[in-house]
Amino acid sequence: MEEIFDVAIIGMGPGGEVAADRLIAAGKKVVVFESELIGGECAYWACVPSKTILRGSELRDEAKHGAGVSGITLNWQQAREYRDYMARHLDDSAEAEGYLRRGAQVVRARAVIAGPGRIQADGREYLTDHIIVATGTAPIFPSFPGSDQITAWGNRELYTLAELPQSVAIVGGSAVALETATFLAGFGVGVTLLNRSRRLLGREEPEVAALAEAYLRESGVDVRMNGSIAKGRAEGGRSVLTLGDGNELAVDAVVFATGRTPRTEGLGISLAGGLLDDKGYMQVDEHCRSSEGLWAVGDVTGIMPFTHVAKYQGRIVADCILGKERNAGYGGIPRVVFANPEIAAVGLTREQADLIDLETEAVSVNLPETIARPWTYEQNPRGDLGILIDRRQQVMIGAWAVAPQASEWIHQAALAIRTHIPLSVLRDQVPQFPSYNEAYLVALDKLEHSG
Repeated sequence: MEEIFDVAIIGMGPGGEVAADRLIAAGKKVVVFESELIGGECAYWACVPSKTILRGSELRDEAKHGAGVSGITLNWQQAREYRDYMARHLDDSAEAEGYLRRGAQVVRARAVIAGPGRIQADGREYLTDHIIVATGTAPIFPSFPGSDQITAWGNRELYTLAELPQSVAIVGGSAVALETATFLAGFGVGVTLLNRSRRLLGREEPEVAALAEAYLRESGVDVRMNGSIAKGRAEGGRSVLTLGDGNELAVDAVVFATGRTPRTEGLGISLAGGLLDDKGYMQVDEHCRSSEGLWAVGDVTGIMPFTHVAKYQGRIVADCILGKERNAGYGGIPRVVFANPEIAAVGLTREQADLIDLETEAVSVNLPETIARPWTYEQNPRGDLGILIDRRQQVMIGAWAVAPQASEWIHQAALAIRTHIPLSVLRDQVPQFPSYNEAYLVALDKLEHSG
């Protein structure tokens, strides 16, 4: 007789792990399937190693701007060793043993859904009341004449490098592309960023894109807009790209940050009643349910491709399975680029607000011109903040910041947007002095006086 589980989780990235942890703690009988490493893309080849390796260049830049600080140098070998430590040396044996100790069954094989509540893996069939799909996404490598001849890297190749190249081309204008450029340029690699559109970070406000581009250029990155690749070839151990404008670019490697595709092909989603959209993402309702007994969390849903959203969805699904039904809401979730300085945004942009006919007003403030904290933090201080309000409802609906530590203090705006805090309450908030949070009060005052 086949063993029956309460919950089966396919894919143990951040979303799958959060769901597993909550369900195991609640006494559920859980089986998890992971054909690679428990912890997923984020832990080994993306968020953790990338943010770890970015810290060095951030510190050096802070020292460059800090009064009375000098002599900061970067050491790639030491940085690489700490990166490998943080990425657990691509070894998840401790994580697997931890789940086994807690009573979960760990299956080291690719799983496919054979029907409602039925999973096949490693020659066996597993029966379960609930299936959670958390298989994530895979990078997209564009095809063009000669693309098979060049040295092409995605995030996995990049964040497992033993030695740094002398030069790279980065294709893309997303958060991944900007963070990659920041990391490599910080360690002295010659970086050319080829952005296929007219501006970076196309889903953010134009002001954010302009600031991001300016700071990248300041760090030594050669930023080329409308930069397309016509063909490629290998020559003398290097990758030679012929660009759309006819110019050639020779580099040691080409890093593609050109999007990702969901890992759902051949998974058997339809056999359990689930639906995929035209791009292969799983369609889910407000509970992250795809069909009766079938759930999905993380990037595979195509909703918001962030680790923090995957973890949030993992909590939603676990609570629903445990009988504490919750709806997932995606308002007020921050978006951060760990560039230098950091770029953070939350809520709607003006373009998005216009599409749903909101009556809005936007204002931006230059931080060194308005508050003290940038000056106490660094010499030649940097930083800008923008906010967007709904004039009828008198609430904040969007915000962005390009400034030091923006990833930390964007959360005041995130909370305000998610909970619809009235502007009158936000204006009555008393921020710590000196702090970057004080800029929100300045921006709100500027809005009030302009109205």
